[in-house]
Amino acid sequence: MSSGAVIGIVVAAVVVLAAVVFLTAARRTDVRGAGALSRETRRRDHATDVSLPEAPTGRDIENAAAAKRSAGTGVVKADELSPAPWIAPDPDAIGMSRRKFFNRAYISLMGLGIGGFAAASFVAFLWPSGKGGGFGGKVGAGKLDDILLNIRLNNGFFYLPEARTWITAYPPDAVPKAKKIYSSLLLPGMEAGLVALYQKCPHLGCRVPECKSSQWFECPCHGSQYNRVGEKKGGPAPRGMDRFLVSVSGTGDVTIDTLGGAALPGPAIGTNTTGQEAEGPHCITGGE
Repeated sequence: MSSGAVIGIVVAAVVVLAAVVFLTAARRTDVRGAGALSRETRRRDHATDVSLPEAPTGRDIENAAAAKRSAGTGVVKADELSPAPWIAPDPDAIGMSRRKFFNRAYISLMGLGIGGFAAASFVAFLWPSGKGGGFGGKVGAGKLDDILLNIRLNNGFFYLPEARTWITAYPPDAVPKAKKIYSSLLLPGMEAGLVALYQKCPHLGCRVPECKSSQWFECPCHGSQYNRVGEKKGGPAPRGMDRFLVSVSGTGDVTIDTLGGAALPGPAIGTNTTGQEAEGPHCITGGE
């Protein structure tokens, strides 16, 4: 055999042997790596083995729960209570709402108000106040002599607030002229010596005061002037002062009939039955 062949066989054997060694080393590395335990470690673990209890399976848990339910240990029995007696609800309280409550309260209050007004009117009708009634009806003015005295004490004028009326003296010597001009309804009072003049001015309804200096009635609103018995003397008024009926009883009691608040129209412009002129300075203009 030649030397070249021997060398080739030796090289081939060396290659084969190297391959076997490499494969054996690689296998051992794969087994002992990647978390593999060494022989010594495995020996120590076997020496210290601990027996652990086995965990119950799912079936075991289900069987135990079924047995517990069958035994009744998971249910708590409620206390025995007797039923409460039934009480019927109030029919008026059923369906009561806020709106219904206020509607009933409003109707009740309105009814009370109307009832109170009616009761007050009834009482006032049965028991009229004053000497014989108030304005709008017959008003007792007192005794004739007392009224004439009050007229003199008040310098020719006497105001009766219950009748909203001025009472002044009518001169007896002017009665014949009055019979030709005034209504027969007014003559009894004039013959008794009195006239009752409504306090409102016939022009626009202002309250007419007396003027002590001129002894006339003088309206402060627009300057209408009337003599002491209410006959027009100047200003824009369309007539003399309106008046009420006066009656005197046999005992001397004087009554003013305010005719429901509607006085009789005063005399026409130019009427002057008494002939009285201004007796001093006027309260409105200040002149004679």
